[in-house]
Amino acid sequence: MKQQEKGFFNSTWFYRIISLILALVLFMYVNGSKDGFLRQTTRDGNTTALMSNKTVTMKMPLDLTVDSQRYVVSGYPQYVKVKISGPAALVTTTTNTQNFKVYANLRELGSGKHTVKLKTSGLNDELRATINPATIDVNIQPRTTTVKPVEVRLSAKTVNGNYRVGTPKAALNTVQVTGAKSEVKRVVKVIAMVNVPKDATSDLHRQVTLQAIDRRGRTVNVVVMPSTLNVTVPIDAGKAASETSTSSQAASETSASASSAADPAAADQTQTSKAQTSSSVKASSNSEE
Repeated sequence: MKQQEKGFFNSTWFYRIISLILALVLFMYVNGSKDGFLRQTTRDGNTTALMSNKTVTMKMPLDLTVDSQRYVVSGYPQYVKVKISGPAALVTTTTNTQNFKVYANLRELGSGKHTVKLKTSGLNDELRATINPATIDVNIQPRTTTVKPVEVRLSAKTVNGNYRVGTPKAALNTVQVTGAKSEVKRVVKVIAMVNVPKDATSDLHRQVTLQAIDRRGRTVNVVVMPSTLNVTVPIDAGKAASETSTSSQAASETSASASSAADPAAADQTQTSKAQTSSSVKASSNSEE
């Protein structure tokens, strides 16, 4: 029995079986190590992609938090630059959506000039923002409204041909002017400028933009309500013809006077004719009575 067992362990089959078992163990070990390496590589690659940083500079509108019913703010920029830094995926998303805002809080400030720090709202916590400029200077003034007269101005007062430009008429004689108190005080009138073509032959009906000006004719930074106004400019025919007829009559009388001066007899005849005509008119009047 012992000789048989000894013979088995020394046989070729025994070594074959041992070799197969060792080969299976080695195969399983190698495959397990490879899968672990791939999983580790993939996990590290995802982490690297997520943790890569990116920086982008954006142009954003500036919002003001202020009581616009009481105050008017001037002197601030309409847009500011914002540099966004952080994970690449978040930066790209923020750049595309612009789902945040840059603002200046003025609610606790009164009238006067102030320097205010700009802030961001709605930005992801993993992102960093640098605003340029970081602060702004603003001028806060009380809001006021007044009424000012409207003056229509024409680009031309004459047109071609037998036509004349009449007196323009606006839909309103006065309009409201709103703005900072100091600016509203500067306004003396509101201008409605109408362009009159040289070849105009009929009445003009225009909707024109109103403009507030000061004593020197300079534009004032205020809000005009309404901002536009309908204006009618009459273009009349016949004035030139009337003037021509009057000129012809005057020229005829001048010519007759000159002829009378050259020929006294003709002048006496003319005077006699006028006297006869006058007597005839009077006689006719007496007979009618």
